[in-house]
Order: sequence, then structure tokens, then C-alpha cells
Amino acid sequence: MLTEHEIQFRVRYKETDAMGFLHHANYAVFFEMGRTELLRAQGGNYREMEESGLFMVVVRLSSHFRKSARYDDLLTLKTCIKRVGAAKLEHEYFLYRDGVLLCEGASTLACINKDGQVQPIPDSFRG
Repeated sequence: MLTEHEIQFRVRYKETDAMGFLHHANYAVFFEMGRTELLRAQGGNYREMEESGLFMVVVRLSSHFRKSARYDDLLTLKTCIKRVGAAKLEHEYFLYRDGVLLCEGASTLACINKDGQVQPIPDSFRG
């Protein structure tokens, strides 16, 4: 099972604050990009899962900011699966610029149905 995946992207101007730094709210968006691309690299697909009536919802999200990023920085996000439980999935994130760690993050997702009831995680999340 693939448990790690990396993506690269540039900080866009609209993602910066008035001081020119990457705004903290964007880190959650980047983490979602990392999760989505890790699942895709495993052969899974969020759209198909949701069409089947299952949803992965974030129940916990944390970030530890170490250094700032700025407009046009080329960033590398490493997304790792930390743990897969019966109904929850835990990820870790490491965001780098030129090999320097800028931010560490973690999330816990729960699998639910359209009524909000907890469901077993689909096999596509297990590799």
C-alpha cells in the first residue's frame, strides 16, 4: 500500500496576506490537496466514493508553523498515512521550501454516510 506521496505547487498571489506571506488558512487547503492526490496515487477516487454514499469528514486538524512562505515560492508537500482504523484515517503533512520544513500538520478523517452515521472505511483507503 502506498502510504506517502508528494506534490509540488507555487504560492499564488491570492493566497498571501497584506504582508506578502502565505495566509494560514491556505494550509488546510494544501493538506486536502495532499490527501486527494495520495488517494488518487493509490488508485482511489473521492468522487466515486461520494457517489456511492460515503463521505470522509475532517474531525481534527492541526498545524505547527515553523517558517513563512511567500508569493511564488515553490513548495513541496509530503502527505503520509499515519493510521487507518475501522472508521477513521489519520494523516501527517510536511510542507517544505527548498528542503526547509515550513509547516507540520495532522488530520483525522471519519467515514460517514449521507445521514452522518459512522461507516467502515472503504477498501480504496486501505490500498
